[in-house]
Amino acid sequence: MRNATITACGAYAPARVLPNAYFDELLGQDVSTWLEENVEIFERRWAAADESTADLAERAARQALDRAGVKAEELDLIILATDTPEFVSPSTAAVLQHRLGASRAGTFDINTACAGFVTALDVGAKYIRADERYRKILIIGAYAMSKYLNLTDKKTVTLFADGAGAVMLEATEEEGKGFLASELRTKGEYNEWMGIYGGGTRHPLHQEGQDPVQYQLQFVHKFPKELNPETWSDMARQLSDRIGANPTDVDHYMITQINVNAIRETLDLLGVDRDKGHTIMHHYGYTGSACIPMAFNDAWEKGLIKAGNLVYFIGSGGGLAFASAAFRM
Repeated sequence: MRNATITACGAYAPARVLPNAYFDELLGQDVSTWLEENVEIFERRWAAADESTADLAERAARQALDRAGVKAEELDLIILATDTPEFVSPSTAAVLQHRLGASRAGTFDINTACAGFVTALDVGAKYIRADERYRKILIIGAYAMSKYLNLTDKKTVTLFADGAGAVMLEATEEEGKGFLASELRTKGEYNEWMGIYGGGTRHPLHQEGQDPVQYQLQFVHKFPKELNPETWSDMARQLSDRIGANPTDVDHYMITQINVNAIRETLDLLGVDRDKGHTIMHHYGYTGSACIPMAFNDAWEKGLIKAGNLVYFIGSGGGLAFASAAFRM
């Protein structure tokens, strides 16, 4: 049976490094201690003033293409996951397609917030499995949330950062390799708890007789602490049941990098060694839809991802949206 397999990856983080001390000065208080002791974030990267989501995505995409030995004109489809798009319309994927010279590729964006990359990975794999027309698909998660931050809000400004990650999906006939299973979930009752609420049709940027809406990320309510670990661990069990595996059989867990403690709690609930949850937020902050492919790329570059490894990708984001996918490398 024809399947989709990951043949290469790439990532890019902006050059500008902001240590925790930057925010101590910005906010006029000690936030370094809490960040380092509670969430183990020491620094992060922010895009330059003239650097956009498409710029980040392009750098990651070109690296993935180079490593896969695939020319842009060979691509059949580009799927880009982001909730910090280049424009409200048209899609960021269309911008990227033009820059890469991917003249044969169709394009679209996916916005399931920080679950976007895993959602895009799921969709791309199913395109390859379902339609012989699609053999080479580029999947990108890109994030430039620094453009939407309130610099006086310590709940958000110290955590969120920028970056992009990409993987190359290609068709394979090799048995036992590639995409195995996936799941999407949504808890829509949380849709007004966190997000960027200005600029859409509900709250347009300029409405007659009203002040302009602030187009910034907001944490409106605090989420239940147990929500991510319980959902992530349950999704991991569901994947395992479907493919006839045990959570302990998984070699690597690539989980949304919002909170290192939530990742550890998830692995503890599964009875899995914490070392199987690769983390990068310590030096990159929280990069939303880019964080999972960036973590995967980091593990790949360090030689941790090997042929035959079983990898679970589990993401969550505003909405609330959740996505999981299992791949055999």
